[in-house]
Amino acid sequence: MVDRESLPYRDCVGLAIFNGHGEVFVGHRKGITDEHAWQMPQGGIDEGEDPLRCAMRELYEETSVTSVSLLAEAPEWIYYDLPDEALGVAFKGKYRGQRQRWFAFAFHGDDSEIDVLTPGGGKHKAEFDGWRWEKLSRTPALIVPFKRPAYEKVVEAFGDIPQRFA
Repeated sequence: MVDRESLPYRDCVGLAIFNGHGEVFVGHRKGITDEHAWQMPQGGIDEGEDPLRCAMRELYEETSVTSVSLLAEAPEWIYYDLPDEALGVAFKGKYRGQRQRWFAFAFHGDDSEIDVLTPGGGKHKAEFDGWRWEKLSRTPALIVPFKRPAYEKVVEAFGDIPQRFA
């Protein structure tokens, strides 16, 4: 049995990408058939990497998107813990969950810029097999249940942004 308290959190970024209608990008996790397979882009921060630079890198690596401008940064790190059955297995058994720095961006490109099947010009492994625009308030219901409290904090942090596009 793995001692949860002895494991650190993995530092990551999360990205809420808003279109001109105030909706956010959600990607469907590749190969997952569960109804909660939708999420916003996210990824690990490399050692010594600035979180904002990481966010831009992850966005490109997962969606091919570059046409964005920063709207906001969540005021604090947002955490989630892995469920007991994934502890010691997920993240190569090294972490208890993630500590995420969330950023909100405005997307200024055309939807045709988004390519989740061959992201980054085909230089990166696809993490999503589909995508759509969704209301930010609906995202907690789309994510796997153990990440739902983290997504509720994201909604709280960026809840005023959709009205800016009205």
